Amino acid sequence: MENLQAEELAEPVAAESAETPAEGTVVQSKESFWKRFKKSDFARNFKGNWSYLLFLIPAVVVTFIFAYIPMYGLLIAFQDFMPGDNILDGRWIGFENFTNFFSDPMFWPYMENTFLLCILGFIIGFPLPIIVAVMLHTTKNKKISKFLQTVFNGPHFISLVVLVGMLYLFFGRYGLVNNIIESAGGERYSFFLSEGAFRPMYILSSNWQDFGWSSIIYLAALSGVDQAQHEAAQIDGASRFQRILHVDLPAIMPIISIMLIMSIGGLMGVGYEKVLLMQTEGNMGVSEIIATYVYKQGIKEGNAGYATAVGLFNSVINLILLIIANTTSKRFSENSLF
Repeated sequence: MENLQAEELAEPVAAESAETPAEGTVVQSKESFWKRFKKSDFARNFKGNWSYLLFLIPAVVVTFIFAYIPMYGLLIAFQDFMPGDNILDGRWIGFENFTNFFSDPMFWPYMENTFLLCILGFIIGFPLPIIVAVMLHTTKNKKISKFLQTVFNGPHFISLVVLVGMLYLFFGRYGLVNNIIESAGGERYSFFLSEGAFRPMYILSSNWQDFGWSSIIYLAALSGVDQAQHEAAQIDGASRFQRILHVDLPAIMPIISIMLIMSIGGLMGVGYEKVLLMQTEGNMGVSEIIATYVYKQGIKEGNAGYATAVGLFNSVINLILLIIANTTSKRFSENSLF
């Protein structure tokens, strides 16, 4: 009996002694994990830059509130949603809104109008700021360069309503251009009622408004080019154009690649405001794009679910274009967003 009692008393002690190393192992693993974390690159970077990272908190909070939280509203693209309904309790209809849009006889005309308006604007508008930035950077007279930069940046601050009003003053039925045409013996031409005049007016006026502002980032990149390379090129007998071609452009090529990717990613994201301001019954055949169609269906007609589906489709196209552009750039130039 005494031996049995001694064995029973020894078992809990043995159990406690057996648990102690396990607990010590857990504590040791936690300590080792904490030590490994403190030695990681993330911890060192955070410790060295925490004061700068604090400035990012407002931007992250605002982006999360206004960009990520509203994403749950995309659910109405798959619902028979009417304004005032509860999004989470809506009647699900699956992909019916998408199939209705794809089967719409105007689907391809809307796609064509949007694509042509965007791609033509991109072909003209993307290289123009680069050319202007190089021109301003290589101008010897810096006072003239600064004056021209101020002149080029000015149109960016003109509102769209004022800009379209200026277009009416110049190209309207009784505008300046028609007055000149009539005084020269010609007939007045209705630019805003002509389908052929809509795209040139829209694209050229948009590029006129934004090319100076868009050139700022290229000017900033050009200011960081090593002047020793220019001096070496001059010693070798390179002309100014050759130095632009072989020194300046290669130096800013990473910026050009990133801007190209971002431009392609937003290729189908043309806004509806300016198009609506310029839209008339005469140019409706080329001015009705996906953005204006979404606006009319969602705001005027009240088809919120259908309009959301069309807008989501347009956003998916932009995402696909962004991924393709980023993958292509990463493969051939090793410059990419992600």
